[in-house]
Amino acid sequence: QQSAGYAFGKDTVWQREFEEMFPFEETEDQLNAIADTKADMESHRIMDRLICGDVGYGKTEIAIRAAFKAVQEGKQVVYLVPTTILAQQHYNTFVQRMKDFPINIALMSRFRTPSEIKKTVKDLEKGMVDIVIGTHRVLSADVKDLGLLIIDEEQRFGVAHKEKIKKLKENVDVLTLTATPIPRTLHMSLIGIRDMSVLEEAPNDRLPIQTFVCEYNDELVREAIVREMARGGQVYYVYNRVNNIADIAAQTAKLVPEANVAYVHGQMKEHELERIMFDFINGEIDVLVSTTIIETGLDISNVNTMIIHDSDNLGLSQLYQLRGRVG
Repeated sequence: QQSAGYAFGKDTVWQREFEEMFPFEETEDQLNAIADTKADMESHRIMDRLICGDVGYGKTEIAIRAAFKAVQEGKQVVYLVPTTILAQQHYNTFVQRMKDFPINIALMSRFRTPSEIKKTVKDLEKGMVDIVIGTHRVLSADVKDLGLLIIDEEQRFGVAHKEKIKKLKENVDVLTLTATPIPRTLHMSLIGIRDMSVLEEAPNDRLPIQTFVCEYNDELVREAIVREMARGGQVYYVYNRVNNIADIAAQTAKLVPEANVAYVHGQMKEHELERIMFDFINGEIDVLVSTTIIETGLDISNVNTMIIHDSDNLGLSQLYQLRGRVG
């Protein structure tokens, strides 16, 4: 609280224009969180705010607006995410939202070639990249003029990464987003080391997710998939073992021959993983059998059913995150 950080100016005309382009209606909680975040950025003390909200309650939009504000003053933004697929998705969202503005956005993850990453690192040092979105690879780059650090799902980073993050954020405004805050992070917010904004209000038209816990049964799985396909939707089938995930995918395809089934896991080759996810997002695949790599932040609105195999082997916060991928 004592050390002085950079104080950003008031909102610019561009900022207002940019925010009006948001295609959805903000909830009241969201507006409050945005206002608090901006007030923090405009004050001289260093921001350390935790945005806590359910999956799909619009945490990313708060981050996008904060990032836009930072870039308006010529500062650079680092957006740190736990998984490659999520980095890709946030990158697409940022590019889509900021396409009408002269903002240079880069991606650092294993979906990028080593030469592309090298170029991004150089551009970051020269200050030519405004916003970089990436997995822990970003931590090894030097950023010329960092103004804002956004951390998504902090509990997914290990101790070594957290130490690097600490070095990064010495005099920088930090925004942390989470749906399932770890007790330590929550404790820090409650004793006031961090400020906290909570999004409790569901966006319009979001229905509560129905959860059923039952024994495995072929007929049930078939019925769930067929019902979802009948209304034009898609299905996630979570199976968290890489060694025989292909068998499960084959078994599911046999169970529902009319469905197009594919599987993904974290040990796949980058281009293959990217291709399958791309096909899935475009609706060419009906059932995606996957490990928990789809757990954080994936936002495909057409997927409304999820089947979790051996759910008793997963942790509570994991199940909570997974459940938020549908509906």
